[in-house]
Amino acid sequence: MTQHPRISKAVIPAAGLGTRFLPATKATPKEMLPVVDKPAIQYVVEEAVAAGLDDVLMVTGRNKRPLEDHFDRNYELESALQKKGDAGRLAKVQESSDLATMHYVRQGDPKGLGHAVLCAAPHVGDEPFAVLLGDDLIDPRDPLLQRMVEVQEQRGGSVIALMEVEPEQIHLYGCAAVETTEDSDVVQVSGLVEKPDPADAPSNYAVIGRYVLDPHIFDILRRTEPGRGGEIQLTDALQQLAETYTSAATAAEKTGGPVHGVVFKGRRYDTGDRGDYLRAIVRLACEREDLGPDFRTWLRSYVAEEM
Repeated sequence: MTQHPRISKAVIPAAGLGTRFLPATKATPKEMLPVVDKPAIQYVVEEAVAAGLDDVLMVTGRNKRPLEDHFDRNYELESALQKKGDAGRLAKVQESSDLATMHYVRQGDPKGLGHAVLCAAPHVGDEPFAVLLGDDLIDPRDPLLQRMVEVQEQRGGSVIALMEVEPEQIHLYGCAAVETTEDSDVVQVSGLVEKPDPADAPSNYAVIGRYVLDPHIFDILRRTEPGRGGEIQLTDALQQLAETYTSAATAAEKTGGPVHGVVFKGRRYDTGDRGDYLRAIVRLACEREDLGPDFRTWLRSYVAEEM
């Protein structure tokens, strides 16, 4: 099987307004809301780095300066912690600034995820790259992105993350029509539709917020008209990629390669909804060695007394 170029760049769209979390996000980016004691965005950057992608471009917007500050050095705070001899907290503060080589670009107009990805074109160039959405946190014990990079390097084209959901939930997601491959966790994607009615959905395979994309996606996004919600949808561009590949008669016409999906069955924490955000905090706190024992004891007591 052909070995394709090694992927080194990750793109994290972070220009959304976070309206579901108002008023907390009036002055604070939703990506900076804490999940236990780290902002959600740091989990995402850590995931990219763990998969070998240490060149990270964040696509931001107005009022997102705290994102840049978080991944920058804070010499005054570091000096104060050093003078106190607080090595533990000093290490935590420095960890975020040492994680990766960070870059930033602003998405001037909120034209959707597809447009945000297109903003990364000058930085990415002609290389395949990963896209990680900040609302989805993937447990580091379930290396989804690493598996997606592996599949892309083996098969080329683009790879999206899929998860089976209940049919009545599929209208909340992009949905993929798929065909099996010789790998049990890999499918070939023949079509995509954004947030379909359950009766019209081609499957119950939902697209979740991880992508590894062929750079040809940029050419398609430049030609993609606004779709659902009046925004440029990444799903629409991927649908065109998949359709072009499966319908092309010759190898030369299969521009951009195939679209495959990695079916994920691991632990995923959704921080894009208030209820799921709270559940994510509880689950992660319960699993922490330093917090878990006492927190689980309190939680059991609380549930027994109040419920």
